[in-house]
Amino acid sequence: MKINNVELTISAVRQSQYPGDNKPEFLLVGRSNVGKSSFINSIIERKNLARISSTPGKTQTLNFYFVNEEFYLVDVPGYGYASVSKEVQAKFGMMIEEYLENREDLKRVYMLVDFRIKPTQDDLLMYNFLKYHNLPVTIVATKVDKVSKNDREKQVNLIKEELQIVEGDNLVLFSNKTKLGKADIQKEIETIVYGKE
Repeated sequence: MKINNVELTISAVRQSQYPGDNKPEFLLVGRSNVGKSSFINSIIERKNLARISSTPGKTQTLNFYFVNEEFYLVDVPGYGYASVSKEVQAKFGMMIEEYLENREDLKRVYMLVDFRIKPTQDDLLMYNFLKYHNLPVTIVATKVDKVSKNDREKQVNLIKEELQIVEGDNLVLFSNKTKLGKADIQKEIETIVYGKE
C-alpha cells in the first residue's frame, strides 16, 4: 500500500464530531505506553505525525487520521494508566463505548499488546468488550524486537491462551524498529478498503 497523504482531520469527544463521509475506519486501542503512536507512524510511513510522548495518557480525544483520502485510522486514549484520574478514565471509557456502539463505518479493530509481558487484566477486559460488540479484531503484539527469537513462540502461545483469541481474529507480531508486521497490517487494511487480495 502506497501512502500518498495523511492528515489528522478531526479530534472528537462525541458522536456529533465524527467524520460524516462514510469512509472505512480502523480503530486502534491499547494500554498507555504500548506503542500506539509508533505503530500509527509506521503504518502511515510518517516520522512523527502521531506524537510520541514519554508521558503515557496524553491522547485524550478520538483522533481521526485520514489516509489517502480513502480511510481513517482512529486513535483513542490508552487504557490502564494509573495517574489519569478515575473520573477521566470513566470519561474515556464512555467516549470509546459511544464510538463502538454507533459506528457503522468501523471495519476492524487493532488491539495493541506488549509482546514482552503477559496480557494485563485491562487487555482481557478490552478484548472481551470488543467481542461483546462482535467486532473483528487483529491483536498486534508490539516491541517484538525486544524478545529473543527463542522466546517468541512461548510469548505467542501465552497471548493466545490468555486472550482466548476467537476464530476469525488474528495475531500479528510487530516491531517499529525492524518493521516486522508492517506489511501484514498494510495488506490487511488494503484488502478491506479496496477489496484486493
